[in-house]
Amino acid sequence: MDGELRAYNFDRIYEYGQKPDAQGFSSALMLNVQSGSFASGFSVGASLVSANALGTQSDTLSKIDVTLMGPHNSLTALSQAYLQYKNDWLLIRGGDQYLNTPWLSNSDSRVLPASYEALFASVTPATGWSIYGIRSWDWKSRTSDGFYADNLYYPSTYDGDSMYGNNGSLPATAHQANGAWTAGSTYTAGNLKAELWYYDFLHFARMTYVEGTYTFKTATVLNPFVAMQYAKETGGSDNFLVETQTQLDGVAGNKVSSQIWGADVGTSIFDGRFDVAYNVLSQQAGAVGDGTIISPYTTTYTTDPLFTSSMLRGLVELGPGHAWKARAGYGFFDDRLQLVTAYTKFFTALRGDSHELYFDIIYDFRDDLKGLSLRDRIERSSGGADDLNPGNRPFTYNRVMISYKF
Repeated sequence: MDGELRAYNFDRIYEYGQKPDAQGFSSALMLNVQSGSFASGFSVGASLVSANALGTQSDTLSKIDVTLMGPHNSLTALSQAYLQYKNDWLLIRGGDQYLNTPWLSNSDSRVLPASYEALFASVTPATGWSIYGIRSWDWKSRTSDGFYADNLYYPSTYDGDSMYGNNGSLPATAHQANGAWTAGSTYTAGNLKAELWYYDFLHFARMTYVEGTYTFKTATVLNPFVAMQYAKETGGSDNFLVETQTQLDGVAGNKVSSQIWGADVGTSIFDGRFDVAYNVLSQQAGAVGDGTIISPYTTTYTTDPLFTSSMLRGLVELGPGHAWKARAGYGFFDDRLQLVTAYTKFFTALRGDSHELYFDIIYDFRDDLKGLSLRDRIERSSGGADDLNPGNRPFTYNRVMISYKF
């Protein structure tokens, strides 16, 4: 048994007078229980999650940061309940569970994570090499109290769901989502890390994604690295976004077609790291969103693996164009204190040019307070078009996060 206690306070500060600032506070408990092994490798597990605003939610919906836990003062759900079999080279898990893949994950940047109704299998043929297969069905968003046949493109209250912080572009009459098929492989050997994934987001998009990193180990304080990533998506007329003529970034389409690549170059130095990343997403005439990436479980959550995604958004949310990001981080006092800063610039065809400045400070306690962590994340966004930020005025997001793992 293990778990985590959290207390998060989020503030959205707008410089557009007609848009009120929004705030959200929530305490949370996440409790995980897994049995010992029985019948030569079987076990069962469950996770209870509960969030409570302690009566702090405003009576005015527009003044609540609903992405934190929704508009209500409490939320409780069973986020995991599974049966698992495991031996030295095979793991099979069926039931409600957390997933951790680049485009299908628990998106854990709020008080509660997302989880999935799924059948998961992994095989380890050799040291450093793993192969995965997943069939997922319904899911529970970060603000939902149960599992639903939708995703982030559906309206917030679709079929009784309480999903907030979502894209919400589909009409309420859209067909229910059918989940996804996923297959992938990861490989680590020496200085090389690589992964290859295929996703079939049923009736939304078929995606191939590849990423690799090579680190040049030296006898100095510098250890340079270079990373590359590439994703390609397709989808035809049986697509729910095409069928409903849903507009993403103001553009509907008769197909899904997107292609993006990226590079990240940097180095570690002493207890720090510095890197510069670049992504370019091609414009595709006739495609939904002019070629934007269709990502049913990360869009608006900004939990995708793209190198230039910031705390607030990335090219998944902004559509075709290119972006670059410079990031620097350093650890002090044996990495107890970590400081990170980043600057991201977006140049997009549909949402204009914008830039974001980011600061992150983390302190992890040790000894008697081991497990306690304090964090403050701040990002300021400026620029853009078509109300990218309210009134096209700057927007600052401050997230104070306290957690204790036990």
